Amino acid sequence: MAMEITQILLNAQAVDGTVRNHAEQNLKQFQDQNLPGFLLSLSGELANNDKPVDSRKLAGLILKNTLDAKDQHRKFELVQGWLSLDAAVKAQIKGCLLQTLSSHVLDARSTASQVIAKIASIELPHKQWPELIGSLLSNIHQLPAHVKQATLETLGYICEEVSPDAIDQDQVNKILTAVVQGMNSSEASNDVRLAATRALDNALGFAQANFSNDMERDYVMRVVCEATLSVDVKIRQAAFECLVSISSTYYEKLSSYIQDIFNITSKAVREDEEPVALQAIEFWSSICDEEIDILDEYGGEFTADSDIPCFYFIKQALPALVPLLLETLLKQEDDQDQDEGAWNLAMAGGTCLGLVARTVGDDIVPLVMPFIEENITKPDWRQREAATYAFGSILEGPSPDKLISIVNIALNFMLTALMKDPNNHVKDTTAWTLGRIFEFLHGSILDSPIITPENCQQILMVLLQSMKDVPNVAEKACGALYFLAQGYEDAGSSASPLSPFFQDIIQALLTVTHREDAGESRLRTAAYETLNEVVRCSSDETAPTVAQLVPVLMQELHQTLEAQKLSSEEREKQSDLQGLLCGCLQIIIQKLSSSEATKFILMQFADQAMGLFLRVFACRNATVHEEAMLAISALAYATGSGFEKYMQEFYPYLEMGLQNYEEYQVCSITVGVVGDLCRALDDKILPFCDGIMTQLLKDLSSSQLHRSVKPPIFSCFGDIALAIGGNFEKYLMYAMPMLQSAAELSVHASGVDDEMVEYTNQLRNGILEAYSGIFQGFKNSPKTQLLMPYAPHILQFLDSLYMEKDMDDAVSKTAIGVLGDLADTLGSNAGPLINQSVSSKDFLDECLSSDDHLIKESAQWAKMAISRAVSV
Repeated sequence: MAMEITQILLNAQAVDGTVRNHAEQNLKQFQDQNLPGFLLSLSGELANNDKPVDSRKLAGLILKNTLDAKDQHRKFELVQGWLSLDAAVKAQIKGCLLQTLSSHVLDARSTASQVIAKIASIELPHKQWPELIGSLLSNIHQLPAHVKQATLETLGYICEEVSPDAIDQDQVNKILTAVVQGMNSSEASNDVRLAATRALDNALGFAQANFSNDMERDYVMRVVCEATLSVDVKIRQAAFECLVSISSTYYEKLSSYIQDIFNITSKAVREDEEPVALQAIEFWSSICDEEIDILDEYGGEFTADSDIPCFYFIKQALPALVPLLLETLLKQEDDQDQDEGAWNLAMAGGTCLGLVARTVGDDIVPLVMPFIEENITKPDWRQREAATYAFGSILEGPSPDKLISIVNIALNFMLTALMKDPNNHVKDTTAWTLGRIFEFLHGSILDSPIITPENCQQILMVLLQSMKDVPNVAEKACGALYFLAQGYEDAGSSASPLSPFFQDIIQALLTVTHREDAGESRLRTAAYETLNEVVRCSSDETAPTVAQLVPVLMQELHQTLEAQKLSSEEREKQSDLQGLLCGCLQIIIQKLSSSEATKFILMQFADQAMGLFLRVFACRNATVHEEAMLAISALAYATGSGFEKYMQEFYPYLEMGLQNYEEYQVCSITVGVVGDLCRALDDKILPFCDGIMTQLLKDLSSSQLHRSVKPPIFSCFGDIALAIGGNFEKYLMYAMPMLQSAAELSVHASGVDDEMVEYTNQLRNGILEAYSGIFQGFKNSPKTQLLMPYAPHILQFLDSLYMEKDMDDAVSKTAIGVLGDLADTLGSNAGPLINQSVSSKDFLDECLSSDDHLIKESAQWAKMAISRAVSV
């Protein structure tokens, strides 16, 4: 096989599908039958300078894919596969990879760099391959520049893949020294400098100790700043990328460099090529992000024990930074509105200006207003568009008091511009700005409303007219209407100013969804999202109009299900439309079921709607399944116990959703639907519980299912127990041990990072909700004694959560609630156990004096339940 590997790798890239498939099968077979031989052949191919570039490149790529995968379960399998290989085989493969770093072929070197980093990420944490860093560092002193370049690239990838604690500080120092030397302006080869600069960007997380040392930090900062002046554009761009990373990793160390960085970045923004200028702006956006976070966290109140003080870099830079950003707004591209995902200097400048406004609040307004006033009526479209964009960008941050008088003057001007400006870009930005005005300066929180009975009709007329404009303008007009409707969300049953125009609004939005060009600029999606929001925030008086939408949308959904023989592109469009229609029907069902008067109108359509949703499941598309599941969930809530008649037919799809490990979001939503069904059907769900519980227990045991689905599953146990009461008895022996082991795990899951802390809290909450539902379900049934054996463990779990001291508010509330449920259900039998637990005293006291009124309420209830249980 090794003899033929070159040919097979080349065939696997053939244009002819038959040749390609046959080669792929051969590779798969070789991998399955003889993994060590397969990996040795690939690494040999990659290292062999006499082989074709294409076969070497693919060999390296396949090698990389045998070590890593996006899916966590698969990744774990691959890592175990590598670790279990014979040491001699691994040594030979690693030897080939290191040898490839001196190849003259760039693609081969680069691929080898990535594979070495993947192996390092597996082995270094296990204290294997200790000589790797040393042997790479010895390469740095080699004469050929391409070897140096490949080695620095490899060190960069290793720093990206490996966590900082896997490499000791002595080696970190040597890596940083090598990298910073490679960046030096004295380095003759630009390729080496570029690789070194990119490697530094990846290595910054390792440099904590070095950045705490003034001399070392000064040296690194000097070299990075010098690299921003390199003649090579890629090196300049990479150096600014480094500065962006430094701004977020070492914000608190920047004081003494900030003036120099301002000078370098402003020169780059004004004079350099776009990729470099964009990174220079990104530096200031990143500083804004840091300061917004710090100010949010401490509410602007700094005490000596704040982790990171705020240095107010943005406030200090304002007088120079704002004019710099305003200049960039005039550098628009002629076709920027049409291109989704477009990003250019003007957009980056506007985004940064918006972040600056959020960082400094009112202080930005006097600096931007003269620019707006000067340019808003100029004949050149670029100036009008820049002025409008500047205005829209600063609306989030300053206080409404500071903005309202300006917005009142600007509103009429904007409405006229949206109708009459001859330039498409200006109209696009004007509609976006109106959306921002309605998003941030309209709603029940404001004392003086911007939208009055006098101007409401004019605003609506302009927005509805603009929905007939070209797709990008129409899409922004839909967005503005979305926020306009949202501002009346709290109007409640009282008349909304939009009610008189409700019929026209709905009609205009439906017309947009049928436009020939609605596929462009996300227009159709925006129209449906806006329709949903208009319905969601509508007042009671427009309910008859909302009800009229049901047959219209059901007819459209029916038509998508009848379409025959579609191309794959048409089928994708059809799936998108089905998802949007199901989503819209879900919102309408929720709206109509919120009052008795309109619920009965909805019931006339329930059978037909359910029939359509069930047909949607026959289309194999995950997004559509999510939307259909959510719509069915809304229908279950609306029909209550009447939903029972659909269960027989719906159950297979429910089970299918619970088994969908691949598209785990579908699985997660289906778990939520089970909870909704429990609330709608109560004990009528009993006939389906064996199947549901079996599937949920399987889900929990599966290593393939994404971890985020597991907390809702536990919570779902509680929903089921609450619905079927003492009938949950037969599941106790399966569910309780699962809950117990998950509870133990969640107590010891020390938060490595914020994401893990958040997940651990979600897990704890799910477990506690399960216990709560089980206790409440068994209350007043003759079977409460069955829960006694589990009480000691549950109390121990609550105690250990309290001792860990890292619960969030949601977990505290649920935990103290469980303590009350346990006392309430088990009564005096549990009295002695409760008396011994820390939770019933210290934790309870802490919750009783909590600032959070929900925690306090739960605690007061628990206190009553405990005193009843203990005093009997």
